[in-house]
Amino acid sequence: MDSQLPLQAYRSKRDFSITPEPLTGGDSLETLQFVVQKHWASSLHYDFRLELNGVMKSWAIPKGPSYDPAIKRMAIHVEDHPIAYSSFEGTIPAKQYGAGKVIIWDKGYWRPLGEPNADYTSGNLKFELIGLKLHGKWALVRMKNNSNAKQEAWLLIKEKDPLAKSSQEFSVVEDYPDSVNDLPFPQYSLPEKTTVAKLAQQLLKTENILKKAIKADLPDQLKPQLATLAQKIPTDVTQWLTEIKFDGYRLLVRIKQGEIQFFTRNGNDWTLKLVFLQQELAKLGWPSGWYDGEIVVNNAQGLPDFGALQLAFEGGTSSVRQSTASKTKPSQSNATLAKDIVLYLFDVVYFNGYDVRLLPLIERRAILKNLLADKELFNIRLSQDFTVSPQHLLQSACKLGLEGIILKRADAPYLSSRTKNWLKLKCTNRQEFMILGYTQPSGLRGHFGALLLAVVNEAGELIHAGNVGTGFTQATLTQIKQKLDAITVASNPAAHLFDVPKNTTWVKPILVAEVEFAEWTNSGHIRHAVFKGLRMDKQSNKIIRENPQSELSPKPAIATSNNNLNKPKPANKLLITNPDRIIDALSGSSKLDLVRYYQLVGDLMMPHLWHRPVSFLRAPAGLAGELFFQKHADNNNLSGTKKILQANDKPALIEISNKEGIATSAQWNVIEFHTHNGSVSLDKPDRMVFDLDPGDNVEWKQVQEAAQLMQAFLTQLHLPAFLKTSGGKGLHVVVPIQKKHDWETVKTFSKSIVLHISKTIPARFVAKSGPKNRIGKIFIDYLRNDEEATTVCAWSARARAGMGISLPVAWGELGKLKSSDYWTVANVHTRLDVGNDAWQDYADSAVDLSAAIKLLTT
Repeated sequence: MDSQLPLQAYRSKRDFSITPEPLTGGDSLETLQFVVQKHWASSLHYDFRLELNGVMKSWAIPKGPSYDPAIKRMAIHVEDHPIAYSSFEGTIPAKQYGAGKVIIWDKGYWRPLGEPNADYTSGNLKFELIGLKLHGKWALVRMKNNSNAKQEAWLLIKEKDPLAKSSQEFSVVEDYPDSVNDLPFPQYSLPEKTTVAKLAQQLLKTENILKKAIKADLPDQLKPQLATLAQKIPTDVTQWLTEIKFDGYRLLVRIKQGEIQFFTRNGNDWTLKLVFLQQELAKLGWPSGWYDGEIVVNNAQGLPDFGALQLAFEGGTSSVRQSTASKTKPSQSNATLAKDIVLYLFDVVYFNGYDVRLLPLIERRAILKNLLADKELFNIRLSQDFTVSPQHLLQSACKLGLEGIILKRADAPYLSSRTKNWLKLKCTNRQEFMILGYTQPSGLRGHFGALLLAVVNEAGELIHAGNVGTGFTQATLTQIKQKLDAITVASNPAAHLFDVPKNTTWVKPILVAEVEFAEWTNSGHIRHAVFKGLRMDKQSNKIIRENPQSELSPKPAIATSNNNLNKPKPANKLLITNPDRIIDALSGSSKLDLVRYYQLVGDLMMPHLWHRPVSFLRAPAGLAGELFFQKHADNNNLSGTKKILQANDKPALIEISNKEGIATSAQWNVIEFHTHNGSVSLDKPDRMVFDLDPGDNVEWKQVQEAAQLMQAFLTQLHLPAFLKTSGGKGLHVVVPIQKKHDWETVKTFSKSIVLHISKTIPARFVAKSGPKNRIGKIFIDYLRNDEEATTVCAWSARARAGMGISLPVAWGELGKLKSSDYWTVANVHTRLDVGNDAWQDYADSAVDLSAAIKLLTT
């Protein structure tokens, strides 16, 4: 069919000498393509395109696809596009049709579930999508009674199939916002009603598998995929592989042109520790690649013995140390133990010039099975996957004294993060803890009594988690005490004091202990703890309390771009009440838009909120309703927030402890976030803020010039100055200072600066507040430096028409800024790539005010 006629409307709307969009072209593949392009034009929308009859049939979907069959997304039918448009990603220039940024949000293949031409003409097109984000059965249905409309209105609807999900559980546009342009087309979809057991029986040849992979150079480093602790086994286990959870050290193997290296999960090079294993692996002559596994030492019963593994890594010719659980003979040396180390491999990530991360696990394991077929050595083995009931396997593992089992989605990619594609179920409570210190021994025991343990909380603080005083042998007591003696410190390194014995010796929290215990108490301590060993493969500052996940999604995590393969996906789904309520009539922004905005900028906003009291401006009924300013914590206990207790019975303040707290606050109708000038300890400020607030009849150009004059004067005082928009009419100039002066000194000094400038240039500046005093002038508000005052936080939206944003800018950008509210909730995407770059030196720029005070007052 001639595709020139259908493209006339497309071409008539564009000047191809200006726009980078394709004029025509594109090859039709054997399988019909689809693409979804995320398009920031006059408003954000998603362009949904299906290849049919040599063109891309296209619909604009304002809110994007939804996996919830109950939600019918409006889809406006637009002109046909050339097939070449499927690979377009870029920016359409200003004043061109559709001007704005375009990314390829999803791509793949589609399969009609009927006769596509007839169904398209009748307005009831049903199809299956095989994409990177969109899967399963869908329908496009033309709405009736729209004959007078300029453009046809259709509905995009998710069919009720096993992949459908409630919108309260999952939002594909919210959870996976990024481009997939750099990713290969999807190559695999686990057939419905095909169990893993049946699929595993099929012969999967490596050369056929690699046809679906992408060629790539071997990276120097690799972050491993990690499993999520789960409370229960998934309901549908037919799509999962089950393996034994090994009691050992995670080991990543890198082979390049015959050179073999071993790395821990944290990237530490252990090659020299495992020379014998390196020699054994070299015998297999494997191709270049990254291989993932675990090293263990098995006891006489053939079960992993963590204590024996530790002994194998004890260097030198020191006295023999024996594990209580091991049957190792006392005369056995460490070198002999090292030869007992077994590497169990369970995944391959790069192989023979190919990146195989996006292949399903079942195919990656087939590569390993083909490699090890009839070639297993005593020290190099394949971790067996079981197709028996996971419940029965878990029961058997626990009876044998094993740590537990691992369940892995058979159709999932390899993601360098902690995901729910891999689940770990443990026989007992067991995890790692940092060692804070130790108590003195009593009775016949030598060296120490108990180890004091800690974990890191959401704010990055060390929190006492209890003690462990059993499970030690004489050998481990000696070994650990030698390490503790080298790292003693004078005081408790934890964030908060707690009741401990008077004879406690504190240490730097850099050692990691693995501990088995009965339960967590309500106070956050462990009970009936038993020491299992020291961990040399894990970083202490990443040790958190493991909380088992009870709700597990059966759908695999989706890789959205090469840059985001290492990016953890959202763990919790935020329930948004009244999502469609309009907050701002001018921009049309809804509550859902605001919450998603704060989820989008959470990582950028947290450095500006970190350890600072925050005040909220809430708008339960939107900007047209009453606004409430809240400074003190109440009984709402929002997730991701905590109370800051004050002395002298003052009301508690609020702190945002993580980015989840930003989103949950927005769900609680918070629009603006205002921060205090003090952080951590509030006895002294660590910044000065000057708010350039223009009065009536002041043009934007005057505000820009005022900021430049402010910077020049601060420079004369040898004070660093950082600039941000207010999101309203003015600008904020922020000076980072050392916490050496009290509040009154800093406020008085900031007032002196403002008085000096206003006297020097009275035609431009005024030091007195009030609308009458600043007509035609700019009031430099130094009152922001009062102990009780706050300033709107960077990346906070403003409760003003248009929903402007306060965000950091560089001084070199000042002359190009069109207004202080140029960036809004709707167009923030144009600034995300810059982020906080303008303030990258802020943390290192704090100065002592003493010299500046002396300079101004003399």
